[in-house]
Amino acid sequence: MLPKSKVDLYAAIRRDARTGMSLRALMRKYGVGYETVQRALVSALPEPRKKMSPRETRLDSFKPVIDAILTADLTAPRKQRHTVKRIYDRLLDEHDAAGISYQMVRGYVAARREEIRLQTGRGVVDAFVPQTHKPGAEAEVDFGDVTVKLAGELVTCYLFGFRLSYSGKAVHRIFASAGQEAFFEGHVHALNVLGGVPTGKVHHRDRHRLLPPRHHPCPRRTGGQVSRGGPAVTELA
Repeated sequence: MLPKSKVDLYAAIRRDARTGMSLRALMRKYGVGYETVQRALVSALPEPRKKMSPRETRLDSFKPVIDAILTADLTAPRKQRHTVKRIYDRLLDEHDAAGISYQMVRGYVAARREEIRLQTGRGVVDAFVPQTHKPGAEAEVDFGDVTVKLAGELVTCYLFGFRLSYSGKAVHRIFASAGQEAFFEGHVHALNVLGGVPTGKVHHRDRHRLLPPRHHPCPRRTGGQVSRGGPAVTELA
């Protein structure tokens, strides 16, 4: 079975050449020419394909006109900006562009409008800013809702999470509330488990969710009964 891709073809030719197979035998086995075998022996990766130059179209002579219209639209009032239909009509009326079609203008405008915005500094540029963290320097803290079953009843409690930014190591604990008592107790528990304190910042993602200390919407179990009271704590395994 012949290789499906050119990379596989080059790898197969190089593998057979190492066994002592002649150039003529390689050409006959894989149905390729002398130059292909030589290129495979020189490099394991095929050379990149040559990009074809764009073909000339009847729209080429009118592209500067369209670009000028799109550039002027950047500073024009919203209701005075050109639609594709309006640009096409202007080309026909003002520039005698009888040899072009609406589809040609629409395709060019769709691709060129955003390019002009970027060139003039008005477009949105996709960018990626990598995050870097030093070991033991930063951590993230957050509360999340979690549903647990107590005495056969589904109740909503709050999952405290403390996560080190560098390693991703995390400590979790379930509380009856998302109040300040749980907030500070969760920190103490996490720092005891981790055996230290971050040297930099601890980012609190949802500080607006902190409830008053005495608000405990999650019931806790006492003696087999479900009651509402102080902060019930359940440590996750």
